[in-house]
Amino acid sequence: MGRSLIGIVHAKDKLRIRKSISHRNGSMLATTNQVPKGHFAVYVGETCRRFVVPIAYLNQPLFQDLLHWAKEEFGYNHPMGGLTIPCSEDYFISLTSLLKSS
Repeated sequence: MGRSLIGIVHAKDKLRIRKSISHRNGSMLATTNQVPKGHFAVYVGETCRRFVVPIAYLNQPLFQDLLHWAKEEFGYNHPMGGLTIPCSEDYFISLTSLLKSS
């Protein structure tokens, strides 16, 4: 039992370190299931990689185009249950970087 508790503690530490590194680098890649206030999670690409983006992006015409594209591709009843955007991860990162700088 002692070994399993140590494993859990190490796993939590690794997750905490990974989260802090991601946050320091300004990455929008979500490393935990928590979504900060004022943000929402989207799934992008063939692997459905999870990103957390600010709600303010919903007002941006470029991001709205992505949402319309997602609606056309998946409709409103997507089996994954989350907001999935049908574009490559590289495209999504480029677009959100552009929105972040504006």
